[in-house]
This record gives sequence, C-alpha cells and structure tokens, in this order.
Amino acid sequence: MKLAYGRWGKGSMPLMLIHGFTGSRASWDHLRPLMGSEVRALAVDLPGHGESEPCSLSGEKGLAQTIAALRRAMDEFDAAPISILGYSQGARLALALAIQSPDRVRRLILESGTAGLIRSRDRTMRRASDEALARQIEVDGIASFVERWKSLPLFAGVRKLPAELAESVNAGRLACSPRGLASSLRSVGLGIQPNYWPMLPALRVPTLLLTGRRDAKFTGIARAMVREIPMAWLRSFDNAWHAPHLEAASLFASEVLSFVGASLLEAPLFDSEATA
Repeated sequence: MKLAYGRWGKGSMPLMLIHGFTGSRASWDHLRPLMGSEVRALAVDLPGHGESEPCSLSGEKGLAQTIAALRRAMDEFDAAPISILGYSQGARLALALAIQSPDRVRRLILESGTAGLIRSRDRTMRRASDEALARQIEVDGIASFVERWKSLPLFAGVRKLPAELAESVNAGRLACSPRGLASSLRSVGLGIQPNYWPMLPALRVPTLLLTGRRDAKFTGIARAMVREIPMAWLRSFDNAWHAPHLEAASLFASEVLSFVGASLLEAPLFDSEATA
C-alpha cells in the first residue's frame, strides 16, 4: 500500500505531518504561512482518507500495513531521521513509528494522543464500538455521521473557529467516503492499537506532548505519558480543546518550531507544562 502525500515548505527541518480521523493532508494547510519558511513538510493522507486507498487488511494486520506505509513514506522523503507531528489518531500512529523505528525519528510531537488502552477488556469493548460506528457510517452515509461527529464535546473549540477555517474543516470531513472511514476504524482504531504504556520508559526520542487545557481527558493522559517518557515535555494551550493546531494555530506553530529547531535537548527534571 502506498500513501498519497504532499510536500511544502522551504525550510531546512524535515517534518512529517500525520492528520487525525476524518482529516487529510490538507488539514495542515493553514499552518503553511506559519511554518513553511522553517520546515520542509511531508503531509500524508492516511489510508481511507484524502487520496489514499483504504487498508486492504483489518485488525492488527491493518495496523501493521498502515505503519509500514508510513515508514515507506518517511524513507522516500528523507534518509536521515526526521521529526514527526501527529494529531489524535495520527499521534497514536506517530508514537507507534517512534517505538518501532526510533532510529528514524529525530523529534516526536504528539497532539491530543494516547499510548493506548491498558486493559484488554477495554480494547475489546472499543473494537466492538468502533465496528458499530463503522457499520453506521456505511449505512447512514457521511453527511449524517459528520453532523453527529462535529457535535461531540471534544470538538467544542473547532465549532468556534473563524468561519473560513471552520468551513474548510467541515468540507474536509464531508469529502471522506463511508468505505474509507469504516476501514480506518477497523484497521487503526483505538481498540486495535496495542497498549504502548509499558514501552514508554524505553523511548529515547525527545517528545513534546501538546493538548488543549480544556480537553481535560487528553491533558490528563499527556501528563501521565510525560511521567513515563524519559525525554518528554508537555504544553497545554489555554482556551483550546482537542485540536490546538486549529484553535491556537500561531502559538501551536511557534511551539512546534521551537521544539524541532532546538539544537540540544536534555531530559527535564519535572513536568514542564506551560500555559499559552
């Protein structure tokens, strides 16, 4: 499987961008004016999103297929280690890449991500709920799903975006196909992801976790992850929820550029959470 991707930016710092569920590589376009002079970006379309075909496999084999496709995209982009920024579902996949191929990851940036569900029972229940959602999307279609999806409390900040950006986000969601989203849930859903928590202490990649402070659930998860990863920092943005790359774009871009551009990073002595 080969992923569709786009490249932008004239900077010297290579950065791979992995969007979230219902997104595409276009989800990062509003950051181009803020980051394009500093980074050389590779923005991918995950399987079943944008111009990438859905996974041909499901379950653990589908997850492995997706991670392998991401690794191939990295290798085509740059032979040297590169920084990776992933959002939500993309953050989970970015973490998987860093755990499986730490030699290929220079810096890791996880926005509103998680290291997985700890209990196997919870993963089983989540797989069942994702399968039910996948079937619902296939039956009801994209428009019905998007109406429900965008009303979730998680996306309260997205609903308050400026009209032009909000319309762009909604249009991107509506451009998804039922088959693509259903296959994504079946191949890289949270219930498919292994429990990566026990692996975090062995992760030697400098890692920045970004969250919206109003997203209490994922900020709490990020705090717990920072305590486990040897070289990790946390930044929570005030007045932002689950998608600070949209809700606090300028501050978000500044934080990312500072992190990937730092010449030397040492492990912090404590949780370095800061406010915007």
